[in-house]
Amino acid sequence: MHKFLLILLVSLTLCGCQAKQVRHLASDASLIQAGRSTLNDVQRYLGTPNGQRTVSPGVVEYVYYEDQPGFLGHTPIMGDWVDPEGYEMIIITLKDQIVTNCEFRTFTEADQDWADDFTWEEVK
Repeated sequence: MHKFLLILLVSLTLCGCQAKQVRHLASDASLIQAGRSTLNDVQRYLGTPNGQRTVSPGVVEYVYYEDQPGFLGHTPIMGDWVDPEGYEMIIITLKDQIVTNCEFRTFTEADQDWADDFTWEEVK
């Protein structure tokens, strides 16, 4: 019986060891400097963007985002089943392959709670 508990404990402990690469967007955003960083710097520090759009000729926006797991989000096995509590996002604007703006944003589920308590009026 003790052997079974030991094997179970070791198995559950090893399940917590994951090889998934973790991005830290807040610190990654600090590596990008408007007016100095280039497209090559952005790709080196942040990798492939999650999305991009052309704003105008020569101006492109790259978007990077990462889910923020909730309380049980880091739990082995169960963590994949739990919805994230929010996400982090970096929006980088480049003009002629030079960074002109870099914005870091965080969003949580609670950001929209105001809409439930707000007294809405009909527009006529």
